[in-house]
Amino acid sequence: MIKGNIAVQTENIFPIIKKFLYSDHEIFLRELVSNAVDATTKLRVLANRGEVKGEIGDTTIEVILDAENKQLIIRDRGIGMTEEEVHQYLNQIAFSSAAEFLERFQDSAIIGHFGLGFYSAFMVADKVEVHTQSWKEGAEAVVWTCEGNPEFTLEKREKAHRGTDIILHINEENKDFLERTRVATLLDKYCRFLPIPIQFGTRTEYLETAEGEEEKSVEIPNIINETHPLWKKTPSELSDEDYRAFYRTMYPMGAEPMFWIHLNIDFPFNLTGVLFFPRLGNSMEVTRNKIHLYSNQVYVTDDVRDIVPEWLLLLHGVIDSPDIPLNVSRSYLQSDSNVKKISEYITRKVADKLHELFQNDRPAFEQKWRDLGVFVKYGMISDTKFQERAKGYVLLENTAGEFFTLEEYKEKIKVSQTDKHNKVVAIYTSDIQGHDAIIKGANNRGYDVLKMEAVLDNHWMQHMEYHGGDMLFVRVDSDTLDNLVQKDEKRTSILSEGEETTLKGLFENLLKGEVGARVTLSPLSPDEPPVQITRPEFMRRMKEMQSLQGMGMGDFPDSFNAVVNTNHPLFAGKLLKLEAEPERETLGQYLVDLALLQQGMLRGEALTRFVQSTIGKL
Repeated sequence: MIKGNIAVQTENIFPIIKKFLYSDHEIFLRELVSNAVDATTKLRVLANRGEVKGEIGDTTIEVILDAENKQLIIRDRGIGMTEEEVHQYLNQIAFSSAAEFLERFQDSAIIGHFGLGFYSAFMVADKVEVHTQSWKEGAEAVVWTCEGNPEFTLEKREKAHRGTDIILHINEENKDFLERTRVATLLDKYCRFLPIPIQFGTRTEYLETAEGEEEKSVEIPNIINETHPLWKKTPSELSDEDYRAFYRTMYPMGAEPMFWIHLNIDFPFNLTGVLFFPRLGNSMEVTRNKIHLYSNQVYVTDDVRDIVPEWLLLLHGVIDSPDIPLNVSRSYLQSDSNVKKISEYITRKVADKLHELFQNDRPAFEQKWRDLGVFVKYGMISDTKFQERAKGYVLLENTAGEFFTLEEYKEKIKVSQTDKHNKVVAIYTSDIQGHDAIIKGANNRGYDVLKMEAVLDNHWMQHMEYHGGDMLFVRVDSDTLDNLVQKDEKRTSILSEGEETTLKGLFENLLKGEVGARVTLSPLSPDEPPVQITRPEFMRRMKEMQSLQGMGMGDFPDSFNAVVNTNHPLFAGKLLKLEAEPERETLGQYLVDLALLQQGMLRGEALTRFVQSTIGKL
């Protein structure tokens, strides 16, 4: 037996490993199984090159749980290690055997390596044993044992099979890793797509029997992974149902995806994957943990914010790239040139796919717009390059259910909705039911009204005004119909200056209890309502932006204008002719209540009073 000390710089290396090597102790299983896959892949490479004599046999990796003895075992039948290699790779922390192997065989796909990944075992185990037998002819099996300190033992011992068994003696603090369901969950999370079969126990398979015969069953290996996942195949091998089935596997509670993009590039970086466009509906779904990152089929993370642009996080799916290391800092990812290229590549593929769908089948694209709209607009707000490409297929829908591109819509409305500053004014509603009467009034004026009901629309419109230059968006209730599109022509009032003063004083008195109310007199068309409530576009947008960003709304008061139409015949023909002040106030209050009611602003006692007053007049 040989005794010695592991070559480390400090006696305190193991406490550091246990506490700080990874933020989550469960990562140890990924690291150790990945090392087993690595060892098996090396053996296959050597066998393909004719360096291994004879058949290599079954290379399934086993994860064995022995809860009674508090052991978790990872067993492979891979390349194994000689005594010299154990000294070299296990007793010098962070020395990578994979790096050396890659120097010899540049075209092999090595996932993990012995080094710090192996030492993650000490985060959960008081003692670790490594039983290993090299593939090399004449090599003797050895057992390396370490109890979580720099001391180790190394002795020769018989071993039945080539490869390596890593035996973890799980400590009390991490005894949950001795629960079968816990281990099964971790294997499913980290190992479900590894390229070498992984066995965890057995499962019962029932055999087909003739009618009347006794049911028969056999125990077969429980293989937990799919070694050749969908994203590693070529699109020509796959049907639409294959993609949908894979999506259902990944997101069993999600609705069917609209479509998908199959990624496959090997220069200037390596990347494969499939990204799905989910059905978002008229909202921004919480999408954290929807894109899974893999490195050579080893699960890395579901937090890809520093690899994928934020707006692309609305997608679901898988990205697999060996050019993204398994364990790196956020600062590394943010500065790494490959990561930036990957981000740009994915953005370009998404833009190309959307353009292709729009060009090839516009009716189908329009049908999907309810789900696609939030995604495309979010991308335009977030990414200047995507915005330029998306301008050609971002769609506007009007209240009649018709769809237009930006240029198509400008052409449609430019004659009737171009203002005195030569800006094309797009009139919209964010509440098609609540604004029904105003929309009908706008349509009667020859105006077209857009539906802008998505959570991002307010932000997107403001963004497009800033970057588009020649188009303004105004909500249909932001001003009177006469003033929605600012023109040079002005109407004159039929009331005298004295009558207007009387009218303004009356309504200011009636609205003095309404916070943020302002009374304005305007000589509008006689067919416009006598009193209208309008909400200034700028102030309302600021409130909505604050709400979207989760900020308090107290900084911007809920202001509105009560616009009194001095040309409405009701004022000159009736209200101003009433001599008794109470009668004027009663009629004036009724008109104010009607205007508030139309905007959904008449509530509580005021609404009760209005209803009772109206019933009393019947």
